[in-house]
Amino acid sequence: MRTSARAVATGVTVAAIATSLVIGTPLAASAAGYPSDTTKPDLTSLLGGYDSFWKSSGTNDLHGTVVGAATLAKNDELASWINQNATTAQQFRALQDSEYNNATNTAYDQSFTVSQGLGAALEKIYVDGRTDGDLPLTSALINSSNGTTGAYVSTGDAKAHFSYPRPYLPATTTATLPAGDDQTGCAPTTVNASSVTPNRVGKSYASADGTLKITRVPVATDTTKEFSPNDVVLDAGYGTAGICTGGSYPSGHTTTAYQAGITLATLVPELAPEILARTSENGNDRIVLGVHYPLDIIGGRIDGEAALAARWSDTAYRTDVLEPARKELVSYLEAKCGDTLANCIAAEQPYENDPYGGKAIPGGTSQVITDRASAVKVYEERMTYGFAATGTTGLAPSVPTGAENLLLTTFPTLTDAQRTAVLAQTEIASGSPLDQSGTANGSWQRLDLAAATSATVAVAADGSVQVVSTGGTAKVVTGVITAPNGTSVQAGTELALAGTGFTAGARYQVVLHSDPVVVGTLTADASGALSGNVAIPAATTAGSHTIDVVDATGASALVDPLAITVTAAAAPAGSGNGTGTTVVPTTGIHLPVVSG
Repeated sequence: MRTSARAVATGVTVAAIATSLVIGTPLAASAAGYPSDTTKPDLTSLLGGYDSFWKSSGTNDLHGTVVGAATLAKNDELASWINQNATTAQQFRALQDSEYNNATNTAYDQSFTVSQGLGAALEKIYVDGRTDGDLPLTSALINSSNGTTGAYVSTGDAKAHFSYPRPYLPATTTATLPAGDDQTGCAPTTVNASSVTPNRVGKSYASADGTLKITRVPVATDTTKEFSPNDVVLDAGYGTAGICTGGSYPSGHTTTAYQAGITLATLVPELAPEILARTSENGNDRIVLGVHYPLDIIGGRIDGEAALAARWSDTAYRTDVLEPARKELVSYLEAKCGDTLANCIAAEQPYENDPYGGKAIPGGTSQVITDRASAVKVYEERMTYGFAATGTTGLAPSVPTGAENLLLTTFPTLTDAQRTAVLAQTEIASGSPLDQSGTANGSWQRLDLAAATSATVAVAADGSVQVVSTGGTAKVVTGVITAPNGTSVQAGTELALAGTGFTAGARYQVVLHSDPVVVGTLTADASGALSGNVAIPAATTAGSHTIDVVDATGASALVDPLAITVTAAAAPAGSGNGTGTTVVPTTGIHLPVVSG
């Protein structure tokens, strides 16, 4: 294991960081003072579904019994494929995502790398603010070593309970370790994957002796200055005792990444889907390095979700810590960008990623991200990695208590019950590995935060909510329109409309469907009401139609479209053609005249 100069200078070695952080114990504990400081979620309980796939020996020695052979085989296959097929650029990103900062803050950690989800310009502003000390509240919150959300929960107890061997460990006790490894701490005589070898022998993704096909990513030096003004040595730490003996499930790095990523997403909810997708990449990069499996990453996401929900559910902590940090960060981003956050985001180069050079993961996609919609889809794919269902399918939504508070900044005008409904309507289906639907814990596994934070939510007059769509700009629509003079209108005439629940002063287009065609524009008054007439084209086909009202982005502002009936346009004078037929101008169809 190589020790970097920056670590030596501060007396903190990379090995010490690996032992204290990667295993799951923060270097510095959060100061007490808030209810959530002492009521942290029980990660072992939340992750207990893993016991149905693997039964450890109970002595934290990386040995045990395979229970769910098919699921663990899929886990192996995906781990090997991702490691073998990641691009060189992705391997370097994976090394960046494995970094933990040091006592002098001359390196960086996951709370820096997840900021790529902000977009190129805002990421630079954020990193500069963190590095220069201009974001003290944000840093104290999100820092991955001792931040009060960034290092809130520890995976140490859970890792010891499940004690599953990492993907790169040898299958036999007689294997030869690479030069540079801790020959004692990582000795194959005790540190090996022999308990899972029978499940791997004869598989294409394993060698003849059952060792999983994993290629180590070599040490590199980050000279990009993207996340730190210094050159930073990057080392996955394969040969350190802190890594090789630490249980694979759940991923401590991924837990930390999601604590940082969900924190940032709740501070800047306008970019939450992109930040969350970048966070999922951070977790996936642990598989790229060959030090974790997909189920470890799913477990880390669950950890991060439960951790941040606990923090956001603590009213005192939310008021004293989270909300001031949000105000600090948004004000700083706007000041440095020189415009409103909305305008800064509109001018951004969004987060993008192509981890496998366009190659599709077994049973999935190439996970390429180019825009918000694709970011949401990739996040959802990484929620299950395509594992076959191992539990009951078709169950009702099972939103964990407190999860609704993760949407407080995305949908501040909704009630707790309404935010819960949004999470319920955007959840993935039940039955995937680690799903705890119907239990007291609820199902963190099914919680699709990227979909929820990109939802258009319609709120009806009775307070019920409906998720109209996901993958766009998160917003609440309450617009309702009526036709004061009736919903039946003749083609070629005007239809009177009146509405409430719109944004004061906003200009809207009125669209007739199903063609669609814009039939007028209306502007909401100071109370959010609008009224006026729109012209129904004479060529409109007689029958049932709908009226929609859309905002400047083209998105509907209505809870429900208005159903109308269009009758045929009046025939112009002298429309008879002298041939015994009548021309119907709305359709152009010639119909025979039936005489008595």
